[in-house]
Amino acid sequence: MAKITYHHADGNVDSLDAEAGMTLMMTAVLNGVDGIIGECGGQAICATCHVYVRDEYLDGLPAISAAEEEMLETTASPRDPARSRLGCQLTAGDHFDDIEVDLPDEQD
Repeated sequence: MAKITYHHADGNVDSLDAEAGMTLMMTAVLNGVDGIIGECGGQAICATCHVYVRDEYLDGLPAISAAEEEMLETTASPRDPARSRLGCQLTAGDHFDDIEVDLPDEQD
């Protein structure tokens, strides 16, 4: 079981367990985490699961695909060239065992 920690701008924190194969986005949506919409259901076509991965977790993540790169150019909150990722593209067990992310101010 992986652990995902979502840090909100107001200082609140949601820490959740994620089963292997679950994405960061799906775990948030299924558990009602505010700040992750996941409008497209994980198809990397909406950017409403944009997160800022904390620096210490970046090295273990896969490279950004061309589709993810394109969607990250359309995020509602500013993109951080080093830390921005789509939560639907990060999978527990495959890409991380533990991860912490900061949620952007807006997703629409």
